[in-house]
Amino acid sequence: MVDEPNSAPTAGGAAGDPPSGVVALLRVAAVMVDPDGRIALWNRAAEELFGHRAEVACGRTASGLLPAVEPRPETGAPRPGTPPRRCDALDTLDDLTRPDAAWSGAMAVVDREERLRDVIWWAYPLVEPAGRSLLALAADARPLRAGGPRIALGERLLAYAAAPAATGAFHRVSPAFAPVGPGGAAQLDGLLPRGSEERRRRLLGQVAAAGVPALWVDAATRLPVLPYEPAGRGAARVAAGLVRRYPTPQQRADRPRAARRPADPAAPGGRRTIGLQVLPAGAPRGAEDGRGIGTTVPGQRESGAVTANGQSQGGPAIESTANGTAPVRAAVGSAPPQGRSDGPDGHPYDTPGVPAPPAPPSVEVLTVSQAGEQLALLSEVGNRVGTTLDLDTTARELCEVLVPRVADFACVDLLDGLISDSELPDERPDDRTMLRRVARAVNSSPGHWDHVLDEGALLAMPRSTPPGLALQENQPVLVPVIDPDVAVDYAASLGGGPDLVPVVVGRSMLVLPLSARGTVLGILKLLRLPDRSPFDKSDAATLKELAARAALSLDNARLHRAESRVATTLQRSMIPTRPPRIPGVQIAHRYLPGDSRAEVGGDWFDAIQLPGSRVALVVGDVMGHGLHSAAAMGRFRTAMQTLAALDLPPGQLLRHLDNLAHKLGDDHLATCLYAVYDPINRTCELASAGHVPPVLVHPDGRGELLEIPEGAPIGVGGVPFVAKRIDVSDGSMLVMCTDGLVEVRGGDIGEGLAALCGNLIDPKQTPDEACDTVLERLHTDDRADDVALLVARFDGVPPSEVATWELAVAEGEVRRARSLVRGQLATWGLDAVDDTVELLVSELVTNAVRVARDHVQLQLIRVDKLLVEVSDDNHNLPSLEPAGSLDEHGRGLHLVSKLAERWGTARKAVGKVVWFELALPRG
Repeated sequence: MVDEPNSAPTAGGAAGDPPSGVVALLRVAAVMVDPDGRIALWNRAAEELFGHRAEVACGRTASGLLPAVEPRPETGAPRPGTPPRRCDALDTLDDLTRPDAAWSGAMAVVDREERLRDVIWWAYPLVEPAGRSLLALAADARPLRAGGPRIALGERLLAYAAAPAATGAFHRVSPAFAPVGPGGAAQLDGLLPRGSEERRRRLLGQVAAAGVPALWVDAATRLPVLPYEPAGRGAARVAAGLVRRYPTPQQRADRPRAARRPADPAAPGGRRTIGLQVLPAGAPRGAEDGRGIGTTVPGQRESGAVTANGQSQGGPAIESTANGTAPVRAAVGSAPPQGRSDGPDGHPYDTPGVPAPPAPPSVEVLTVSQAGEQLALLSEVGNRVGTTLDLDTTARELCEVLVPRVADFACVDLLDGLISDSELPDERPDDRTMLRRVARAVNSSPGHWDHVLDEGALLAMPRSTPPGLALQENQPVLVPVIDPDVAVDYAASLGGGPDLVPVVVGRSMLVLPLSARGTVLGILKLLRLPDRSPFDKSDAATLKELAARAALSLDNARLHRAESRVATTLQRSMIPTRPPRIPGVQIAHRYLPGDSRAEVGGDWFDAIQLPGSRVALVVGDVMGHGLHSAAAMGRFRTAMQTLAALDLPPGQLLRHLDNLAHKLGDDHLATCLYAVYDPINRTCELASAGHVPPVLVHPDGRGELLEIPEGAPIGVGGVPFVAKRIDVSDGSMLVMCTDGLVEVRGGDIGEGLAALCGNLIDPKQTPDEACDTVLERLHTDDRADDVALLVARFDGVPPSEVATWELAVAEGEVRRARSLVRGQLATWGLDAVDDTVELLVSELVTNAVRVARDHVQLQLIRVDKLLVEVSDDNHNLPSLEPAGSLDEHGRGLHLVSKLAERWGTARKAVGKVVWFELALPRG
């Protein structure tokens, strides 16, 4: 969506037409994933809602960008007491949409700042020439559930519904789809990527066919959603284009005359006094080169800026007069030449006829009551700000301390790069620096401040505004009274639009930089209403000390967030977020950290696809906690995946893993359970390295604790690992977990296992539901150990979907293989891929009979795709090598790589297997 100043809502017809009927006005985030799985669209509302900037999101892989809590049927939220089920938002939306059906619902998302946000979604599958894309529209559900949607009735824009939030009248607001109006889906045009007119019409047509976004506000009311841009969003960009109103040479020449007569509002460039003052902490700008700063405007009251310890501060106090901006007094100890002064940008300009400034006055004296009040305020900030290491909470505490005690409005805007990346910027802030509103507080009716940007909004503050000047100069900026002539500009500097002007006029503004350890983190904006005395330099000095203390708390929270993000990123990179889709088995898993403040530990799980549609199921636990255990876990998991690719028997695999652990030189020990399920033969082979035994839930609901030779933990060495093979029935479930789930303080681990073996899991449940049931019944908040849980439901592959043939080691078998494949594909009704499969099977069987000694096997499996495997007893893996146009050999794998969707090779216990996959023909 394009941010335009003062943009009006549009719906139904062409842009600019008033909305038809009653619609809900929503700030809508738009995300589009192209057929390649990459982000193709990420609008400004998505930046504000999810925290990721568009330049970072666009072009990257969508998977993994937005962690989420998977929605539940009907409610869209987890049951009370049930641990959240983590997933990836965009991957889940892609799964929930079908080629002919859009999806709407609630799904909480973890934003860039690691906050869980309640989000409602509308997801559209879009068919394009390059493939299927996904258009995901989202809105922040928190304000909707609190006070209902803002609505538009024709040309009238109405405030939030009057029902009090305390009644919970809107907590059931939910997304839906509505039929399009007479104008089609034109109101969504701004949410689509820019492109040709033909593509725009095609995409809008598909959206219209599915229905435009809507909201159910109660059982009988469904309001179509109108994406709109609040005026404040445009005003923030207007502020970025404001020009500096520093005095021109003619204005400086006219200044003495202007000082003797009232300002003429009609005069070119005429402006009333607004009293913009920059209050530095130490030596003024320009003191380094001996020029000094400032002159005194005749009649201007002189006062020194006072720090917390009562010392006078000199500096460039900038005063905007009717003819422009003029300095109000000189720096302490500086004596600039008569007729010469420095402007606010540091460049000197001449002021002919203006006398040199008098000596600065003595330091202002604070009364006992004033000093006591300031000390009490600083003490309260120390006690109430920074009580946690959460950045948002710290900023909110700062605003709540200041409102209403010091100001009637306060907001904290921090550098967006600091929020999104937790890294200090390399460059000083400039006019292009983006700020993100982190917290705000008001001391009046909230309706007066509805036009100020909400928390999470992005804005740019150039140097021509008080906030921009404070940010770039790292100096407090004081505006004693905001004049009506510049109220529009100052409303924009607050992130508001023209509707905020009446609220701003006559107010007193103070902007304080939030600087810690030599770096500006952001700014603190304060406003006082006219019924209070304006801010003065004494206030500025005290509040500057307050801001410095608060900035340290914010920086500590930033450092803590960066450290936690490193640990969390490490953990998430090592644990799969989505179970693989493997024919014949359904898999679900959960991970719960022992320390909720740092989601990092040594437990892990995995599901690895093996040749023949088999799957390896792994659960492991590195002893200990923290980053060291997580790093060791990452090495063990990587080694496990590498060894599993060799298709070793479970006992041999654990033996190799134990040997590798000694070579890595780690002192960490790890328990591990490794199981291989064969959906064709319906067997499961398991081996344990000192791990908690698994539970097999039979189709009749009976739970069985499997007795497996324990072995010793990985890293002990010298202990054999013995595997056990069992037959499993279709519909049974295997439950594998770490000891953090079943350990009972002061009790035997067998008690937890006995509970797990009880009538806890219904075989009719899905693995996801089984995971939730187990965690709800067995996991408690007082457990300090990590928990890894994996549940696999064994469905098997029907014998009718598998065809296996043993071939002789003879070149004549290639023709027989083609004939067998042709007949089987005809039986399955897959004649559309007959020629391709015959060609590829011919190439692979030819290679196999040339190198095999006495065994070649051909297998076809039809599941959600066609899987073809050719095995032989030669362990040397073939490789894809370049072949010339006239070469007679080496072209088989090239054909496989070009014509198959996926292909690969793997070693088996004896020999190897070469496989490829093809999509089943549609219809």
